[in-house]
Amino acid sequence: MTTSTSTAAEAPLNWAALGGVTAALAMFGAAQGLSYPLFSLLMQKQGMSPAMIGLSAAMMPLGLIASAAFVPAAVRLVGARNLAIACSLAGALCFLLIGYLQDWVAWFVVRFMIGVVINPLYILGEVWALSMAPPSRRGRVMGVFNTLMGMGYATGPLVLTIVGTSGWTPFAVAIVGFIACAIILRMMSNLSGFEEDGQSVGGVMGFAALAPALLFAVLVSAANQQSTYSLLPIFGASHGLPEAVLAAMLTALSMGNILLQIPLGLLAERVGGRTMILFCAGATAACAVLLPMLIETRLIWLVLVVMGAVGYGVYTMALVELGSRFNGSALIAGNAAFALMWGLGGIVGPPSSGLVMQAAGPIGLPVVLASLNVILLAFAFYRMVLRKRTAG
Repeated sequence: MTTSTSTAAEAPLNWAALGGVTAALAMFGAAQGLSYPLFSLLMQKQGMSPAMIGLSAAMMPLGLIASAAFVPAAVRLVGARNLAIACSLAGALCFLLIGYLQDWVAWFVVRFMIGVVINPLYILGEVWALSMAPPSRRGRVMGVFNTLMGMGYATGPLVLTIVGTSGWTPFAVAIVGFIACAIILRMMSNLSGFEEDGQSVGGVMGFAALAPALLFAVLVSAANQQSTYSLLPIFGASHGLPEAVLAAMLTALSMGNILLQIPLGLLAERVGGRTMILFCAGATAACAVLLPMLIETRLIWLVLVVMGAVGYGVYTMALVELGSRFNGSALIAGNAAFALMWGLGGIVGPPSSGLVMQAAGPIGLPVVLASLNVILLAFAFYRMVLRKRTAG
């Protein structure tokens, strides 16, 4: 069966292997974390509208969608580690092209290619981490994993506050991040987690029938993160904040991952991933409501830290729930489905937020964020009622 029900003694956790995988992915996380504000600020300087900036940001998740279903087959063809290394090097090449072209039209195409090549890194990293985590410690393991990933994302905007957006320097930082990821993965010993077990859930689409609420939670979390990272600088700029503060606001969002993902994971071990998804969604909606009220006060930094933690926490808790319910081929299909929904969330989030901001002003960003999380809560409660009626 696909559901994990093992009662055997747990294998010890290989912290060294988990640390190596996480360090590698943190390097590419830093490169990606730098890219969102970098592209937004550069396109704003070129006179692009918020809607166009949001559409450009959606090209990367569109690449995730295009490649999600092919990742398991690519792993079987070339091996997990070889695929991850090749994708890291391809990511470095994409940023080299972006820095060379300096053309927002060409960036649409290259940002799509970035989405294609980083998708295996997402899927492989999460499968490796979930496979290494003993059931009783899965919450804290995924908390540690996403904390270190959050440190990588936070480094990107922080570096941007130091090097600025002009010249080759920000692109060189991203290139170095991807190359470092490839080097660390090359140094790792054999990594498991993608073994075939002869089971089938009908691929990505078959998995959607098994856990629709989990997949919708991933979509909302992706829309939260990518809309905020792409358009928070535009929201802040509309209130007269300087460029350095705008980049620091994105760092504050990432600090939530660094500070609070482990506590959220420990809570998930006590109350379950499903309950924590609801908690994180509700807290994200509340933070979105507070955003326009506190944007020009010092309290905005606390709101951004909490918002960054619980907004991405929806995804972390979905991973915990995925690992507790599925294993083997179903886990692989689930991670690929998560990647697909993350891409869809990126397509829904930034463009819709940008369009609403263009029509209604800066308030459009928090309105979209709050609405998405309220819809997630409503859908989750609907599924709970439906299960009770079915059981009855």
